[in-house]
Amino acid sequence: MILALVTFVLALVVAAAVGQILGLRRRNASQRARLLSGLGVEHPETKKIVGFFHPYCNAGGGGERVLWVAIAAIQRKDPDVISVVYSGDTDTTKHKIIQKVKARFDIELSLNTLDFVFLESRHLVEDSTWPRFTLLGQSIGSMYLVWEAMTHLIPDLFIDTMGYAFTFPVVSLLGNIPVGAYVHYPTISATMLSRVESRTAGVTNSAAISSSSVLSTGKLLYYRLFMYYYAYSLRQARFIMVNSSWTKNHVDSILRYTDPLLDAIHLLPPLVLLEILSRKRSDCPKTAQIVYPSCDTRQMAVFPLEGRERVILSIAQFRPEKDHAGQLRSFHKLLEAHPEYKGQGPSSVKLVLVGGSRNVGDATRVEELRLLAKELDIQDQTEFVVNASYPQVLNWLSRASIGLSTMVDEHFGINVVEFMAAGVIPVAHASGGPLLDIIVPLDGEPTGYHATSPETFAEAFHTVFTLSTESDIAMRKRARTWAVQKFSAEEFEKGWDESGWRRWL
Repeated sequence: MILALVTFVLALVVAAAVGQILGLRRRNASQRARLLSGLGVEHPETKKIVGFFHPYCNAGGGGERVLWVAIAAIQRKDPDVISVVYSGDTDTTKHKIIQKVKARFDIELSLNTLDFVFLESRHLVEDSTWPRFTLLGQSIGSMYLVWEAMTHLIPDLFIDTMGYAFTFPVVSLLGNIPVGAYVHYPTISATMLSRVESRTAGVTNSAAISSSSVLSTGKLLYYRLFMYYYAYSLRQARFIMVNSSWTKNHVDSILRYTDPLLDAIHLLPPLVLLEILSRKRSDCPKTAQIVYPSCDTRQMAVFPLEGRERVILSIAQFRPEKDHAGQLRSFHKLLEAHPEYKGQGPSSVKLVLVGGSRNVGDATRVEELRLLAKELDIQDQTEFVVNASYPQVLNWLSRASIGLSTMVDEHFGINVVEFMAAGVIPVAHASGGPLLDIIVPLDGEPTGYHATSPETFAEAFHTVFTLSTESDIAMRKRARTWAVQKFSAEEFEKGWDESGWRRWL
C-alpha cells in the first residue's frame, strides 16, 4: 500500500515536470526569434545557435581567453552560427564586454553573431555562498543557474567552458540538446580523495578535518558520493576537450569511475528515475581530447631577449589556489639567503604580482597579501598590479627576467606559456601542466625550472640570475621556440575543430 502511494506521488511529480519541460520548449521558439531579430539576422531559419555557459566571462583570465578565441574562430569560419554566452556579469553590457576582450586579449569580436544572456543567480556558484559542503553547494547552484539560462534560451548546442558538469543532465533533460565541454580542471579528482583518505591538509582539505579521523571519514564518504554523480554528469556530454595531459588523465579516470554499491542503490525507487530519465548512450565519450589553450604569441615573440630587468613576474588571478602567499615567501627566502639582492642597487631584485580581482573576496585577499609582504619586510621590493590592461601585461612581460607560478597541480598554466613566449624564464611548481606539458626539454635542453617549496623556488631564482649571458639567452630562446610551436592560436583552433562540435549541430 505504501509502495503504491509512493509510486503514485512520484508519477504526479514526473507528470508535472514533463509539463513544465514541454512548456519551456514551446516558449523557446519565440525567445529564439526575438534574439535573432535583435541581432538583425537575415534568414533566421538557416542559423544555428551555440550556447556557451561561462558565468564569469568578464573575469579576464586564461579560461576566458579560451572562450573568446573559440568564439572568434567560429565567427570567422562559421558565419551561420550564432554564439550566445550565458554570463552572470549583470553589472556590464555586451559592448563593454567586447571592449574588454579587445583591451585584455587583443581579440576582435563581431557584434553581429554574438549575444549574451545575463543571469541573476550567479551568487549560487560563489564559494562564499557555501562555506560548508562547498563542492555540493556550488554544483547544486550551477544546476539552478543553468535552469535559469534555459528559461531564457535553449540553444542548438550547449558547451560548458567553465567546468560546471552538473549542468549537463539538466540541459539534456530540459532542452533535449547535445552537450559538449572544455574542461580546465576536474571539480573533484582521485587526488582529492586520496588526500582526504591520507588526512593530508591542503587547499581542499582543511587542517581541522585532516586532524580528525571522524571528520575525515565523513568527508571521504561525501567525496565518494560526489565523485559518483560527477562522473555520471560528465558522461552526459557528447564530446569533452581538456587543456592538458594532467587534466586528461584525471577526466579519463573519472569517465571510467564506477561504484557497484551506488549502482545497485540506483536500481531502487526513487533513484531509479534517474536511470530512466538519463539515456545510456553509446556515444558517451570514453576519453577526453587534449586541446591546449591558445596563447597569443605574436606580440610576445618579438620582445628582445637581452637586457632584461631583475624582475620576478607573477601573472595570475588573485584566487586562493594560485598561492600568492607562497610567492611572497619564496621571494623572502631569496632575499634572506642572498642579501645582495636587497635594496635598490644594480643587483637588487623586484617581485611584481599582476592579477585580476573578480570580487570582494579577491580584493580582500590582495590586502592580506600586502600585509604579508610588510610582515616579511619585502614590501619595498614588491609591487601589486591589480586588473592590469593587456598593454600593461605585455609591458611587464617584455621587461621581466623570471616568470613565477606557485600553484600546486595547475591544470595547464597559460601564464607559464606567456612567460616562455615572451622570453621570460619560467619557474613553476613541479606538478600539473607546467610539469607535464609546458616546461619540458627542447632538444634535450631545459626551457625553465621546477620547484616545490619556498627554498627550492628561491634556489631556482638564484640560478637564473647567475646564468652566464650565453646560457641565459639560449634558455630564453628555447622557451620561446617551444611556446610558439606548441601553444599558438592556430594549434588551438585546429584542436577545437577536431573535437567534432559541428556534427552535433
